[in-house]
Amino acid sequence: MELLPSLLVYGIPFILAAGAYLFLKERASSRAAAIYQEAKEAGLTEPASLHPVIDPALCCGSAACVSACPEGDVIGIIRGKAQLIDPTLCIGHGACAAACPTKAISLVFGTKTRGVELPLVTPEFETSVPGIFIAGELGGMGLIRNAVNQGQQAVTAVHRLRGKAPRGMLDLVIVGAGPAGLSASLAAKSLGMHFTTIEQEKMGGTIAHYPRGKVVMTKPAILPIVGATRFSEISKEGLLDFWSDAIAQAGLKIEYDHDLVAIRQQTDGFLVETSQQTFEARSVLLAIGRRGTPRKLDVPGEDLSKVVYRLEAPEQFDGQDVLVVGGGDSALEAAASLVEETSARVLLSYRGDAFQRARRKNRERITSAEANGRLKVLLQSNVSEIQPNAVILEQDGSRFKLANDAVIVCAGGVLPTGLLRDMGVTVVMKYGEP
Repeated sequence: MELLPSLLVYGIPFILAAGAYLFLKERASSRAAAIYQEAKEAGLTEPASLHPVIDPALCCGSAACVSACPEGDVIGIIRGKAQLIDPTLCIGHGACAAACPTKAISLVFGTKTRGVELPLVTPEFETSVPGIFIAGELGGMGLIRNAVNQGQQAVTAVHRLRGKAPRGMLDLVIVGAGPAGLSASLAAKSLGMHFTTIEQEKMGGTIAHYPRGKVVMTKPAILPIVGATRFSEISKEGLLDFWSDAIAQAGLKIEYDHDLVAIRQQTDGFLVETSQQTFEARSVLLAIGRRGTPRKLDVPGEDLSKVVYRLEAPEQFDGQDVLVVGGGDSALEAAASLVEETSARVLLSYRGDAFQRARRKNRERITSAEANGRLKVLLQSNVSEIQPNAVILEQDGSRFKLANDAVIVCAGGVLPTGLLRDMGVTVVMKYGEP
């Protein structure tokens, strides 16, 4: 009988705590399953690039990966095992793999059904051509923080592996002034290297062409010379201002308006030919984006001046009939920004049957705009022809003509495979491989 009070004192709280734990665990599992089912029904099952693959035999269901992911509902626990529940949200942080206590998570590019074309590089970021290195988006790392880290690591590898150049030659030419290129430039400056950085457009690379106010970075980074960044979340404009200050602080000189023409190998290094001059360097770091060359529609009329490949200032389209083409985040952001910031009449055309490569928040913006009558969406449609005052589209076997003042093509970018192969760099197609 003396045991009864002890059981009441200790047993009941334990039972209540265990019950609460099981209840919360089951509720989280049900929520994850619902998100996964929603994504599956919408056809949103393909990650954009680098993403985790989870081995259920090794997964212990600790949910450490769920807590570690900074992007929200990407991974969930369903029936005691982790799995991707909204793959389109994944942007390759890799925090899930680092947090997994049983090493059940691997990071891979592409899937078994959708390949991703990438240059072959070593762990030191060197390509199949000794002396040519690649960092950032071109190598598959689109995440800004990853690109920043890779830029530094690649330059450190160049400095260690290649050494000083002969007199009269640069140690390094850095191609690109986006996150990877700027980080690499700071690293080269801190190491006392004799280098130059070239950029075909303006500082910031691809980021400079993002829509106004877009949040582009959600985690801080550490930079040579500048030190740790002091923001946890920053917009496009804020990040560009930060980079401008860093360039001034470090005394960097960026050679703008230098289009890369060719890289030619010679005995001691490379000749880097641009639209303005030729540089002689022992090593080259390619820190260019995959979207440097926009993917074209290849339809009649695409050469008209009203066709552009990015949206920078929505107000210039105020009151116009605008066609946005594409189904990824850039297309949805462009269409939503036009609707939210201007009086433009916007049509969004996409060849697929669902926005498989767009984040939920952008899909919700499009759904809201369509529901309010501000936007018309045409799925499974294609542009057949662009005319000075109209566009011709195809859908369900029918062709129709619509009034049009401007076309914004957001169909992604083309990997500069030709340029890489001309240099002798090996390019591979990855189907769910590291």
